Amino acid sequence: MTDESERAVQAAVDGEMRLLDPEVRASPARVLELLDPDFTEIGASGRRWDVESILTVTSGGSVSPESPVKVSKMSGVVLAPGVVHLTYFADNQGRRAWRSSLWRLTETGWRMYFHQGTLTG
Repeated sequence: MTDESERAVQAAVDGEMRLLDPEVRASPARVLELLDPDFTEIGASGRRWDVESILTVTSGGSVSPESPVKVSKMSGVVLAPGVVHLTYFADNQGRRAWRSSLWRLTETGWRMYFHQGTLTG
């Protein structure tokens, strides 16, 4: 992986981790800084989310400061210039899921364009 690719993947990882931070999630303005205006998600529940609906969930305390999401097996790859795909395993108080997100570089920085979660045992 080139230095440029490593920096791109690290920027996406940093953004992903910020979105999992309870303090960031509690602030719609901070979440909006990390989500692409065209953001969509297919949640582990099977529900489809957009920016507006995801803000309701994130600001509702879905991640507790006392029990942060445990992340493991994080990996990323540059799919094209300005596009990074991340995959990782997340455990949110026993709710375990494989997660996948696409990040794209915009004029305002790296933003999550798409996210999907799949529950696992």
